[in-house]
Amino acid sequence: METVADIPELTALPDRLAPDAARASRLVDFYELTKPRMNFLVVVTTMVGFYMALPAGFSDWALLLHTLLGTAMAAAGASVLNQYVERRYDALMHRTSNRPLPAGRVSPVEALALGVLLSTGGTLYLAAAVNGLTAALGVFTIASYVFLYTPMKRWTTLCTVVGAVPGAIPPMMGWTAVTDSLPPQAWALFGVLFFWQMPHFLAIAILYRDDYARGGFKMLPVVDENLVVTGRQAVLYASALLPVTLMPVAMRMAGPVYLLSAFAMGLAFLGFAINCAARKRRADARWLFLVSIMYLPALLGVMMLDKAGRGG
Repeated sequence: METVADIPELTALPDRLAPDAARASRLVDFYELTKPRMNFLVVVTTMVGFYMALPAGFSDWALLLHTLLGTAMAAAGASVLNQYVERRYDALMHRTSNRPLPAGRVSPVEALALGVLLSTGGTLYLAAAVNGLTAALGVFTIASYVFLYTPMKRWTTLCTVVGAVPGAIPPMMGWTAVTDSLPPQAWALFGVLFFWQMPHFLAIAILYRDDYARGGFKMLPVVDENLVVTGRQAVLYASALLPVTLMPVAMRMAGPVYLLSAFAMGLAFLGFAINCAARKRRADARWLFLVSIMYLPALLGVMMLDKAGRGG
């Protein structure tokens, strides 16, 4: 009876597959550098801004694809450049030590080249296929994320506030793709994303405060030992988020269905922020984080459904 060892074609198969497996693994590492899960939110919020800006009778859906593709490329490039800058500090933290750069699976030169290529390609694509204003917002987002927020994480606790700015720009890019302008409605969407991010990221910083300390990052929970200021800020921003989410109603972007939903969800979100601030436990920070990632898509989804229901 023949065995696998008696068949030359089969015994050589692992050696033949090894290069292919290595190439596939490298592609996965490069893909991981782009932070696809985080940038999925960028693409979704860009789409929300695009939809909310649509006039009646709009039919240029190719513009949406161009907008999402260019924005995704720019956001991916910013993520790669962020990891390039922080590669030595990521190696010190349990949460990030196995990322492709600190683990040595991708070289710094390769990451830098990929980041520059994606960032430049994404913004140039937006300029050519969408419009100059959207491309300019993309450039500002990349620059503020990489050259302001990223280094500030090691200098000051204000880094979270600064980092919330580029994180809130994608819906504005969706809006400008349609209108080539930045009216108050676009700024209202910016406000929703900005104020939502603060309790969201403060919760994350509480959950990983020890890791951030190991990496030398000056996140607020790292320096705020008793989490008093951290909890106060989470409540403050969640409180401010509530009236900001009602601005689309005042601007006639949404109607009563959205008004009631936004008010109810905002109160619930604020309640979890107050609970986290009062109890100062890691478990409560986790609840605030989980609620935050359910709150945003629910809020934006209701906003879009309300617009659709009113024939917008």
